[in-house]
Amino acid sequence: MSEISFDDFLKVDIRVGQIVRAEPYPEARKPAIKMWIDFGDEIGERKTSAQVTAHYDPAGLVGKQVMAVINFPPRQIGKFMSEVLVLGLPDDNGEVVLIGPDETVPLGGRMH
Repeated sequence: MSEISFDDFLKVDIRVGQIVRAEPYPEARKPAIKMWIDFGDEIGERKTSAQVTAHYDPAGLVGKQVMAVINFPPRQIGKFMSEVLVLGLPDDNGEVVLIGPDETVPLGGRMH
């Protein structure tokens, strides 16, 4: 993997948000969940979809704080427009586990 500069890192805007709504996304090619995430007053609510059904159900995601890249351009995922990229890590089986703070933090906080 090639190295990047600190200035390159600063271009990626990673913020904390709270999932306020989640629903199944059965139209997706792979099982996924649609999520609406509140990033606080400055950024507002953004939506995304993610293939996280192995570890999460929609009802259990509501209220969870997650980390997301908020400065990617919107991307069409099937019939759904994704506005942010939630971050996660693979478990032993390659299934996504979402990344979030282990304590509640103010919405919209930028990772540094």
